[in-house]
Amino acid sequence: MRILIVEDEIKTAKALARFLQSVKPEIVISGMVESVEDTILWISQKNPVDLIFMDIQLADGSCFDIFEAVKIEAPVVFCTAYSEYTTLAFKNNGIDYILKPFTKVDIENALLKVEELSNFFQRMAQPDSKLLEVIKSLTKEKEGKTSFLVFHHHSYINIATAEIKYFYKSLTGVFAVIDEMNAYPIKESLDEIQRLLNPDDFYRINRQYIIAFKSIKEVQHYFDRKLLVKLVLNTVEKLIVGREKSTLFLSWLGNK
Repeated sequence: MRILIVEDEIKTAKALARFLQSVKPEIVISGMVESVEDTILWISQKNPVDLIFMDIQLADGSCFDIFEAVKIEAPVVFCTAYSEYTTLAFKNNGIDYILKPFTKVDIENALLKVEELSNFFQRMAQPDSKLLEVIKSLTKEKEGKTSFLVFHHHSYINIATAEIKYFYKSLTGVFAVIDEMNAYPIKESLDEIQRLLNPDDFYRINRQYIIAFKSIKEVQHYFDRKLLVKLVLNTVEKLIVGREKSTLFLSWLGNK
């Protein structure tokens, strides 16, 4: 079994590798990466692995940014000190969720779960490559929300997600913008909206904006390795992608 470890704490990564190989000596640690950016580059190089052990909070951002930028085929065991990301984890290839500080028994149980799942699908006459596909279909990871209920002109109406050019947060609330004349108030927070959307179609470029891929007109280099995004519609503020997310954003654009 080939395993990739994504962990920004070197001591923790080495301890995890020792636990894995002590439980199953035949395990090969194919790579150990420390950041979101390095993980994207590693996966983009098409290095084959059977399983990924991944921390959630990395030095340069959240591991869920990785799933927005590249397609991850392997199942993932999340190892983290935070308990509040379980739902999001299982929507992103997660088959187990281990809280730090973990023990050898935790790692052994995670590997046992992987083995049991693999054996189950073999008995069902499905190849191992179908494991992730079935998990994704159960969690409906890729579908995304198709419409949003809004209150407009004293009535509740549904607006199709496909019509939305971008979402933005202001001092007065969160809005979905259809065109230059129509911006509808949304009851969900920007964080909730991000979780509900198909990550292939929308990208959260900063704390205030989630933009649709189809609404992007052009992307330009900006000061200090940042990016300036221009949409088919005008926006009140300049849409700036910080330098820490610029690589992720360009990878997302390039994977369409």
